[in-house]
Amino acid sequence: MKVLRLRNVSKAWDAFSLRDINLDVNDGEYFVVLGPTGAGKTLLLETVAGLHHPDTGEVWLNGRNITPLPPERRNVGFVFQEYALFPHMTVRENVSFGLEMRRIPSSERTPRIEMILQLTGLEQLSNRYPETLSGGERQRTALARALVTEPDLFLLDEPLSALDVNTQEALREELRRIHERLGIATIHVTHDHVEAVVLADRIGVMSRGEIVQVGTP
Repeated sequence: MKVLRLRNVSKAWDAFSLRDINLDVNDGEYFVVLGPTGAGKTLLLETVAGLHHPDTGEVWLNGRNITPLPPERRNVGFVFQEYALFPHMTVRENVSFGLEMRRIPSSERTPRIEMILQLTGLEQLSNRYPETLSGGERQRTALARALVTEPDLFLLDEPLSALDVNTQEALREELRRIHERLGIATIHVTHDHVEAVVLADRIGVMSRGEIVQVGTP
């Protein structure tokens, strides 16, 4: 089953354009978009998430045309490169935020939060604030916050690029383990070839605003 379908998606900015993107992501697939800085990888993710609306083409999610929908109506989880955690909230409060915004009752919120904190190894850090966390711990908090809402599609924007080599290796293993456990269709963008080969079921190579090749590692 195709979870995501992009059909002839184009978007022009002043100095850059996405051009005729056609892409399918399958149910449960870990799909990596690989390309150099400036290839358009983040802009592609943001277009899928609804932060930009394409000039032409369509974005389909689970058989529904979501092209005109705002981000909050797409049920897409997004982990930004800079983490984007709320500094005045604890780990638990950051993770809970999306559920509270969706008015999920407390009786349902609590077990979901506990499950995702355990899955991401954050139980002992749940009362800490972001400024007291390491880079890897902040990234795991950002992952937990996006995953707890049970998105139909999970988007990761260079999630390991700001981390040291040892932490990158550990988090690659974490990402694969979490994906195997939850099975959420994922698009992960990176410029790191090792990251792509280790994690991906399939890779889409991106250059100058175009997907130029798609295949297995």
